Amino acid sequence: MQRLLHHDDLGKLILRLAVGGLILLHGIDKLLSPASITDIGNMLDAMGVPVFLAYGVLIGEIVAPLMAILGWQARIGGLLMAGDMLVAFILVHHDELLTLNAQGGWTLELQGMFLCGALAIMFMGSGRLAMHPD
Repeated sequence: MQRLLHHDDLGKLILRLAVGGLILLHGIDKLLSPASITDIGNMLDAMGVPVFLAYGVLIGEIVAPLMAILGWQARIGGLLMAGDMLVAFILVHHDELLTLNAQGGWTLELQGMFLCGALAIMFMGSGRLAMHPD
C-alpha cells in the first residue's frame, strides 16, 4: 500500500489523461463547429491580430492534448495547452478575471485549473507511463 501511494508516474498519467482529455473535448467541439473558429478570428481581428491565428486554437486544444495524453513530447504539449489557456483568458474571459460565481468560487476556476494542470505537465513531464517518457 505504501508503495502505491508513492507512484509519481501514475499521478502524472492521471494528470495527463484528465487535463488532456478535458481540453481535447473543447477542441473537438471547435473542430465540429467551424463557426467558433470564425468567432475567435473576429475577436483577434478586433484586436488587430491576424485572423488566421484563430486556427492556433486547434493546436492548443487538439494537438497539444493528444501529445499529453499519449505522453509524446508532453512538456511541449503542456506548454501549448497553457498558452492556449492564456489566450482564452485574454480574448474571452478578460472581464471575468476578478469575479466570483454564485457559489462564491472564482468564475474562471475551470480555466484556471486547465492552466495550472497544463503548467504542471510542462514542468513535470510525462513520467514513465508514456509513449515517449520525458
